[in-house]
Order: sequence, then C-alpha cells, then structure tokens
Amino acid sequence: MAIFTAGSLQMAATKPCLPHSSTKSILGAAIDGKGTNQVKLGSPCYISSIKTLCKSSTSVPRRFSSITPRAVSSEGGKELPSGLPIDLRGKRAFIAGVADDNGYGWAIAKALAAAGAEILVGTWVPALTIFETSLRRGKFDESRRLANGSLMEIIKVYPLDAVYDSFEDVPEDVRTNKRYSGASNWTVKEVVESIKNDFGSVDILVHSLANGPEVTKPLLETSRRGYLAAISASSYSFVSLLQHFLPIMNPGGASISLTYIASEKTIPGYGGGMSSAKAALESDTRVLAFEAGRKGKIRVNTISAGPLGSRAAKAIGFIEKMIDYSYANAPLQKELSADEVGNVAAFLVSPLASAITGSVVYVDNGLNIMGLATDSPALSV
Repeated sequence: MAIFTAGSLQMAATKPCLPHSSTKSILGAAIDGKGTNQVKLGSPCYISSIKTLCKSSTSVPRRFSSITPRAVSSEGGKELPSGLPIDLRGKRAFIAGVADDNGYGWAIAKALAAAGAEILVGTWVPALTIFETSLRRGKFDESRRLANGSLMEIIKVYPLDAVYDSFEDVPEDVRTNKRYSGASNWTVKEVVESIKNDFGSVDILVHSLANGPEVTKPLLETSRRGYLAAISASSYSFVSLLQHFLPIMNPGGASISLTYIASEKTIPGYGGGMSSAKAALESDTRVLAFEAGRKGKIRVNTISAGPLGSRAAKAIGFIEKMIDYSYANAPLQKELSADEVGNVAAFLVSPLASAITGSVVYVDNGLNIMGLATDSPALSV
C-alpha cells in the first residue's frame, strides 16, 4: 500500500508601412504582480502583424514615428489592463495525489481552476472518505477561495492507488484490506477508463504523489523491498499515469510532476531510495517528453519545489529544519508558498509555455544555485 504526499498579451502597434493585421481573442485568468491568480475577462483584441520596415526606391532610410504598444479592445479603442493572460478555460485537468488542502497538489489544482480549467482529482483510497467528507462539509472552503471570491470547484474525486496499473496487479491482502472496502475502479487503468466514460478526454495531467516506506532510513540501511516501493510509488507511477492517459489526452496538452533537489544533491535524512526515485523521475521526464511529444503532441515537465511543511512532508521528520535552512541560505530570503508552485504549474501547462518540454523548473527561492551554506559555522571563524 502506498501513502501519497505530496495566452499571450495581444498588443496593437502603430507604425507606417504595415500592410495588414490579424485578430485574435483573449479572455482569461492572469497572474497579478503579487503572484496571485485573478480571473480577468476581456473583449476581443487585435494585434498588428509587424513586417520589415519599408524602404524608399532610392534605398535611403526613412524616419518613422516611435512605436507605441497598447492593448485595445474592439469597442471604441478603449485601453485594457496590460498583462499576460493564462487562459485554461475549456481545458480539463486531472491532478493525481490530492488528499488534503495544504500540499502542492492542492495549490496546483487551485491555480489551474483560477485560470479556468475544470478540475478532477485522484485521492489515495484510504484517505478518500476523510477528504470527501471534509470537502462536503465545507472544511476546505477557505482554502478553496480564489482571488475573485469564488470557490474552486472540484468536478469529481476519483479513488486512486497509482502503485497498481490494473486490478489484476493488486495483491490479496490489499484487496481485502478494510481501508479499501467500498471503493472500486481505483487502479490506474480503471481510473482512466472511468474518466474516459465520464468526460471523454483530458488536457492536463498532474502527478503530485510519492511514497517511501523507509524514507527515514539511510540508503545503506534501505531494504530492496523499500527501495523498489519508493521507485514504484514515486517515479514509475508517473510513467504509468502518462502511459494510460495519453490515448485520452488532447493534442497540445501537458503533463507535469513534482521533484526535489535530492535527485542531484545529497540530502542527509532523505532516504529509503527517495533520492533515487526523484532522479529517475527527472530522467523519465526527458524521455517521456520526447516520446509523448512525438506520439501525442503532449509536453512533459517537472517542477523541483523547495521544502513545504505539508502533512505528507512531515513524515520525513525534519521538514521544519529544511525550511529554516532554505530561508537562511536561499538567494530569496523568504518562506516558499505552495501558491508559488501552483502558479508556475499553471504557466507550464498553459499556451505561454508551448515550447517548453523535458525541463526541470526550479521553484525554491533559488536554493538550487547555492554551493555554500551562508549559515555554516565555518564562515564565522
């Protein structure tokens, strides 16, 4: 059994010798200067197509007036607020690994919802009842609130245990476990079939889950079973999800996962094979980006997020110390917010990131660039 953690701005440019223009509609959610998501609705805007500067017949350069970029609507040339809209309206997202309201998975779901996406989530089976009850009773209402005052709507919650590809793979002790009683169709294959029957297709797939049953053990003390369990739940689960979702993903869609810098740097205490699982996840991201890109025109990226004091992360045992370390040593000396990871996720699955795939994107206040701890006792000597 596994415990899961974890549009572009249209501008009008006035310039001589630009023979024609094209139109394009922008409507969507934007991220404001404070990093929060706001739904902004606008009317159709126009963008001029800029071509090579005209030259006179004598090839003598002509003087042109300066270009004044401005966002305008079709209604009397009224100016609109500037900004880069992230418009995910009409898109459907499935976020695997949401079991409460304080992890990165929840923050990503919220950011995608603020951008207009339809949200489906997959919740680990033993946590399903508590999650759905809390959702129904309004326990998460404050956390669900978006910048425009509305509440994030989760269209449907699916039971999910991404350790198992099909029901035939589930061992008898799990099938008969009381924590799984009453739930059905919760393996990867079954969840994808259910979503296909319910909605037909998805555009966005988010992998926000991990588990290392021996995470508190040093690698030298990790058993083969514990190591393989970490790989299965934390990295192969992403391969399996994308493998099964790809046939029902719309071309131009995107998939993202969450990784950690332990994939490339030694983090004492982050054991049980979890560092190996994150390294595998990042390697798989590059290979899957090629294969899914060629096969289904799907982009695949991963976010290397800094430490967050979520309930799942507390299982590691020293997460608060990691947060303190990051605050003391990162270039940006502030606590990392889950919403900041959510905002980057919204960007990566949006048309604004249409040429980004196979990348590890760091959202950790810059901690990954540091080669020396500024709070090291050695520096005070």
